[in-house]
Amino acid sequence: MTRTIVITGASDGIGAASAKQLAQLGEEVVVVGRNPDKTARVARTLGADSFVADFSDLGQVRELAASLLEKYPRIDVLANNAGGVFGERTLTADGYEMTFQVNHLAPFLLTNLLLERLIASDASVIQTSSAAAKLFPRFDIDDLQGARRYSSTSAYGNAKLANVLFTKELNRRFGDQGLSAVAFHPGVIASNFGASSNGPWKFLYSGPIAQRLMTSTSVGGARLTWLALGKPGVDLTPGGFYSNNKPAATNRIADDPLVARQLWERSEVLVGLDD
Repeated sequence: MTRTIVITGASDGIGAASAKQLAQLGEEVVVVGRNPDKTARVARTLGADSFVADFSDLGQVRELAASLLEKYPRIDVLANNAGGVFGERTLTADGYEMTFQVNHLAPFLLTNLLLERLIASDASVIQTSSAAAKLFPRFDIDDLQGARRYSSTSAYGNAKLANVLFTKELNRRFGDQGLSAVAFHPGVIASNFGASSNGPWKFLYSGPIAQRLMTSTSVGGARLTWLALGKPGVDLTPGGFYSNNKPAATNRIADDPLVARQLWERSEVLVGLDD
């Protein structure tokens, strides 16, 4: 049976690659991106539906969720793939640190707004995290937005760790209702991912030598595709973290249910879901 698979961050990089792979396999892919022209171009190539949403604006995330709920009676897979690494500490129009909002708060809000539909569909929720969750964070539950201590590298590592914490808490809360959640590291991908950053991130992602050593978008996309096609409990362990299509270790903080619950509750307050 054809499934409906929503992929955010699908106008470029591994999101676009996975969308193409899944569409070729006959799945109904929904392309979500920030750039209207690039998003429309990818969707047109695949004959797929598309929606535009900038995750630095939570109002657009709410509009996206409403549009998806109106259009699709089932959502079998939600791939929270949109994200980025940024430079100097800046606040969004919503008043939150950009890296934290784009990588964590926005997909947290989107998933929760779609939650009833996802549960009814026995859906899988996939979080594109990173090895940065293990390598770079200085995670402080009382300073989630880096107001006291900030660097672009630690902010990104913290946000990617938040992705894993969210994945595990989502699975704890709703796994017994048929929802499955996993997170994964796609590899260090040769893309324009770090274009809006500075320092080592910009050098890493724009240097010609580094680009040749990176994983291609098609391979990184195939890792997302593998998770989207996988059957929870058979091919995948719900609540797990994956790298190179295998279970992998990540930050030890990710296994702390108290921190995961605190992050969930504080995120609810920040996006206005605590009523």
